Amino acid sequence: VQLQASGGGLVQAGGSLRLSCAASGIMFSRYVMGWYRQAPGKQRELAATITSEGTTTYPDSVKGRFTISRDNAKNTVYLQMNSLKPEDTAVYYCNAVRSSNPLYEYWGQGTQVTVSS
Repeated sequence: VQLQASGGGLVQAGGSLRLSCAASGIMFSRYVMGWYRQAPGKQRELAATITSEGTTTYPDSVKGRFTISRDNAKNTVYLQMNSLKPEDTAVYYCNAVRSSNPLYEYWGQGTQVTVSS
């Protein structure tokens, strides 16, 4: 199983980035896909999730600025980030979860997003 995240980088406050996560080795359409982020010295936190049916969830901190989407034909999940703020600076991780018995969960390697003020 591999979750290959890409698209991170350095951007000025107010700018945009789009992250991509290409999955292999899993039945992608059966997984809830998510993006999590971890800033230096802080715990990993949720950025967005999307179910196989396309239902999305966001924390208040990114609602209205971030949009998660998925392309099941390409086994890829995206995170469009607009109006970026310095506090969005973090390593962003792709996550795949299948709520079955046993539960299956996988993490990507992370991609750095740095927002300068």
